Amino acid sequence: MRLLSLYPPYLGAGIRVKASPDLRTFEVKMKLRWWTRNYVGTQFGGSLYSMCDPFFMLILVRALGPGYVVWDKAATIRFLRPGRGTVRATFHIPLVRIEEIRAAADAGRKVEPTFKVEVLDGAGEVIAEVEKLLYVRLAKPRSDR
Repeated sequence: MRLLSLYPPYLGAGIRVKASPDLRTFEVKMKLRWWTRNYVGTQFGGSLYSMCDPFFMLILVRALGPGYVVWDKAATIRFLRPGRGTVRATFHIPLVRIEEIRAAADAGRKVEPTFKVEVLDGAGEVIAEVEKLLYVRLAKPRSDR
């Protein structure tokens, strides 16, 4: 996970990823480049969403471990102002929230947690808000046939 900046879609878009040692926090940055600009010269919305797409799911997959199914279920992005330079977002799930999700899944329920992140410009202004809905449940044991 520490090499996510080399993932081809991220490498191509110039998205840079830093992960905390516990992999519960990711800091993501994207510079405005000629190939990530839209028609009016600001950050392309698809690139903005792409830089936000996998991180909440990755945090939960790693934190919960192999006994759980974790999927992205839905997402929305709301553009608030143009991204005219480098943009950044920080993804973090507190341990207490992870344990709440684990406890609900361990009780046999499907869990659909929602997470939000703000995409900020260089001045710290919010340019977009992304909301992710995930799906979590215990993995079904494999039968030995």
